[in-house]
Amino acid sequence: MLYIGDLIGTHGIKGEVKIISNFKYKKEVFKKDSVINIKNTNYIISSHRVHKNYDLLKLEGFDNINDVLFLKGSKVFINKEDYKFSGILNEDLYGKKVYDHDKYIGILDDVIQNPSQELLVVKNNEKEYLIPYVDEFVEKIDDDIHLKLIKGLIDEN
Repeated sequence: MLYIGDLIGTHGIKGEVKIISNFKYKKEVFKKDSVINIKNTNYIISSHRVHKNYDLLKLEGFDNINDVLFLKGSKVFINKEDYKFSGILNEDLYGKKVYDHDKYIGILDDVIQNPSQELLVVKNNEKEYLIPYVDEFVEKIDDDIHLKLIKGLIDEN
């Protein structure tokens, strides 16, 4: 199962749930007839809309706020094998070795979601590097992550 967000509450009285998610491909998941997993139970999405910074979902079979209150505070997951994503999942990158022009930098520890761009968090012993995850810097991704960084972006000492 792949974690994609948190169900933080309800919205209105007709059974909509409010989800906060930074999942990269949530537009491919949060749509009618998609399946999500909450509390080890699969639910089918009957509708989706965005309200402020939240994704509001109606789940099939739930039409009243009282029916969905028990889900509040739960984590939301998907079965990764049920979806074909248009790109690479950030979760599949964790633990990969990172190189800049064939020079080893470290291991990818995390990907931070920023409003303007994602940042790769690369760790090497006590050093930590934040590198913009943009096409201009990513040469290729296979068993490792190969970057082509500009001079001065990371401390090279």
